[in-house]
Amino acid sequence: MIKIVWSINDINKYQTGNLLDGAVKIETPQSVGELMKKAVPIAVILCVILFIAMLCKTIICKTVVISPIFILVGFAFGFLLLIIHEWLHGIVYPKEADVTIGRIKGKATFVALASYPLKRRRFIVMCLLPFVLGIIPLLIFIVSLAEYRELNGLMFGMSCMGMVSPFPDVYNVFIVLKNANKKDAIMFYKNDMYKVS
Repeated sequence: MIKIVWSINDINKYQTGNLLDGAVKIETPQSVGELMKKAVPIAVILCVILFIAMLCKTIICKTVVISPIFILVGFAFGFLLLIIHEWLHGIVYPKEADVTIGRIKGKATFVALASYPLKRRRFIVMCLLPFVLGIIPLLIFIVSLAEYRELNGLMFGMSCMGMVSPFPDVYNVFIVLKNANKKDAIMFYKNDMYKVS
């Protein structure tokens, strides 16, 4: 069941499900700051992909294809969609799982918190599903006509937010692929990640 909490003080309070017997801790960064630092190369790669998309469309169309002010509007819409980003994480969990979505107190950061074992494949889907908030606007940007500069700017701004904001989730996927087998279940418990064989 997904519930929304508007202010989260302690992440550990929400990620305290039943840690299964035989659960093995997967080494992960111990703070959000450390996770962000380690995941920065992923964000850079995603930014390069977006830049290449913009460059290619501009070269092919031989004209400016965006309205810069609408890129900022797209960023703003993308920021507002961060709650949907977290909801997309949450809908992957089964109904019996407790998923809490909310904003970390004092920060403009939203999180989806759950402590429930998911099979490795489902865990990866859970991590990567929010990419749809970047991929759909990027595809619209790519196929829309050059003269629709406002739409192009809006979609490009939204795709930037939607494609880059999941970079820590991508880092978690790399950790899981490196440390867990196909048949393992993965779960968060407090500030750590565990695998259960």
